[in-house]
Amino acid sequence: MISNFMAKLKESLVSVLPVMAIVILLHLTIAPLPTGQIPQFIVGGALLILGLSVFLLGADLGMVPFGQRVGSVLTHQRSLPLILAATFAIGFAITIAEPDVQVLANQVNNANPAIEKTPLLIMIAAGVGLFTLIGTARIVFKVPLRWLLIFFYIVVFLVCSFVDPEFVGIAFDSGGATTGPITVPFIMAMGIGVAATTKKKEGDDSSFGLVGLASIGPIAAVAVMGLLARNQPRQEAPEAALAGMESLADAFLGILPHVAQEIFMALFPIVVIFFVFQFTMLKLPAEQLRRMLSGFVYAFIGLVIFMTGVNGGFMGTGQALGVSLGTNNAPWVLIAVGVVLGAVVVCAEPAVWVLTEQVEEVSGGYIRRPIMLAALSLSVAVAVMLGMIRVVTGLSIWWVIIPGYILALGLTKFCPPLFTAIAFDSGGVASGPMATTFVLSLTLGASHAIGGNPATDAFGMIAMIAMAPLITIQFLGLIFKAKERQQMKLAAAKEQETAS
Repeated sequence: MISNFMAKLKESLVSVLPVMAIVILLHLTIAPLPTGQIPQFIVGGALLILGLSVFLLGADLGMVPFGQRVGSVLTHQRSLPLILAATFAIGFAITIAEPDVQVLANQVNNANPAIEKTPLLIMIAAGVGLFTLIGTARIVFKVPLRWLLIFFYIVVFLVCSFVDPEFVGIAFDSGGATTGPITVPFIMAMGIGVAATTKKKEGDDSSFGLVGLASIGPIAAVAVMGLLARNQPRQEAPEAALAGMESLADAFLGILPHVAQEIFMALFPIVVIFFVFQFTMLKLPAEQLRRMLSGFVYAFIGLVIFMTGVNGGFMGTGQALGVSLGTNNAPWVLIAVGVVLGAVVVCAEPAVWVLTEQVEEVSGGYIRRPIMLAALSLSVAVAVMLGMIRVVTGLSIWWVIIPGYILALGLTKFCPPLFTAIAFDSGGVASGPMATTFVLSLTLGASHAIGGNPATDAFGMIAMIAMAPLITIQFLGLIFKAKERQQMKLAAAKEQETAS
């Protein structure tokens, strides 16, 4: 367990430290922060690193094995209603516990207090649950992923066209935030477990795509929420929420009881579902039961530490840095900083390293990890740059996401189905803890500083970061396809030479 924790700690350090270094460098050069902000930021960063490490350890011990066993045991029951009901319940519960979703809900409520955190969490979780159910049914009935993606994204764009502009960016950000460090491994484990019981042919995409479909659900659900709230007046965020300056004790210890209560309520449904499965289907031996329960305890402790660090120091510093950059520098400086942060943040996400290894393995070594990292880094840098251009100019999010998704969905016609499924599953790996807790906070602060409307100009940043891998990985799939054809031609030519 110690070696596993050290591995998680290393992942968290690699994820967080580069961002902290950039912040300190900017503070010392072009974006000075208020007195006392840096100590608060360093403590918050340390808590974020420790909390994320403990949480990931708990997820490995408890949540991921639970997801794998549930996927396996459900398929052996051979009851489609049971499978669908269970996947909805688990998708709902696991989303409530997702740290990225908790952070996003806090940021949305801070920017517009009229959007309450609890209803937003419930709508996001319901969307994930519903589309996890749809994705599971797709695997069972062998429906091509491509057509479902095209159909549901068309429906989502049509619904969003009638929604208040302030909800559009939040809706698409919700889709990116749900695919975080807990939801992705858990739901993917269930999908692979269900697909393992079906007969598959070469290049089959049934093992992937469940997360990609699940991430559509929150967009649709929050869009519906926006339709219902069209006539409600917007409430301005209080200025105190932007400053975020308190003593270290008040900043962290003062919020600890509230954070612990919220995390307990978020994890409680998952524990209830676990015990229902344990007493009805799983019936794990005492040692395995103890190990999984200890995983849930670690996940709870880690989430409490993580959210305390985020709320107490990290998000406040992100907003303060955005305010400083927007106030003291020309707009092009803000855009340039966005490019650098985008390039660094994506390479710092632990899930990206897992993804690049997966693609290298699936492609038989044709698509190397350095190529993947370079492509993802470039695409996310462009995505964050476009997000900062939106902040500076007030450009509508539609001018970015409509061409982006047209390209991503258009590529599904030419890209190998397996790479399309991996691409849409991996849309959230780039939008991990750093994007949700820091890049979006910085964007919100910058929007406030230049006198923009954060609800329309800043939200949508996570969505654009999440959209980048949809395009990048499918382009890499086309490269793999071209190399495979070239190899087949060379093999055919060699056979002809041998025959002659």
